[in-house]
Amino acid sequence: MPAPESRVAFVSGERLPGWVARFAASHGTVGVEELDGGLQLSAADGAVALLQPPWPPDGRPGRGSDAVERLASLAAQSRTLGLVLVRRGGYSVAAVRDGAALAAKSGTRHIQSRTAAGGSSQQRFARRRANQADALVEAVAEHAERIFAEQRIEYLVPGGDRTLAEQVLGAPVLKRYAALKRLPFLDVPDPRAAVLKQAAADACSIRITVTDPA
Repeated sequence: MPAPESRVAFVSGERLPGWVARFAASHGTVGVEELDGGLQLSAADGAVALLQPPWPPDGRPGRGSDAVERLASLAAQSRTLGLVLVRRGGYSVAAVRDGAALAAKSGTRHIQSRTAAGGSSQQRFARRRANQADALVEAVAEHAERIFAEQRIEYLVPGGDRTLAEQVLGAPVLKRYAALKRLPFLDVPDPRAAVLKQAAADACSIRITVTDPA
C-alpha cells in the first residue's frame, strides 16, 4: 500500500475559517485537537491537516470563541520579521510585516558549480567556490543588517539554501539579532522579486500540512 501523500499550503489568518469549512466539505466531519504549536484537524475520511501559526503567541494570544478563530486571530496580528532568502543563484533580504516587504534588497551572485575534475584543478575550483560563497554570505549579511536596522525586527525567517542562510544569520554583522527566535524555514527557488513577494506572504501565514487518507 502506498504511503499517504502530504502537501503544504499557506493560508492567511483572515482566510483560515473559509479554508477549514472547505476542508470539512471535502472530507467530512472534522475534529479539532489543540497541540503545542498548532492545531490538528482530523476528518471523517481519514484526512489530517496540521495547522501551524506563523509565530508563537509570546504573550499575545489570538482571540476567539474556538481554537480555529484564535489561530486565525494570532496569524492576523502585525509582527515584524527579518527575511533572509539565499541560494547559489541569488538572494533577497527584507523586513516584512502584514505579508508584505517594508524594505528589501535582492541581487544575483554566482557560486561556481562543483566540478568532476581531479587533482590540482579540483582544489583550485574548490577554493574559488569557497571564496565565492564567502563573498555572497558577507554581502547578504551586510544588506540584511542595513535593512533590519530600520525596523524593530521580532523574528528571523531563513529560506533557500539552509547552509548559506545559516551562515548569513551567523555573520558577525548580524550579531545583535542572534538571540531572536527563528521561524520555520522557507523552501524557495532562486530569490527574485516574485519569489520574495510570495515568501513575505507565506512567512506571515498559517502553514497547513494536509495528509490524505491512506
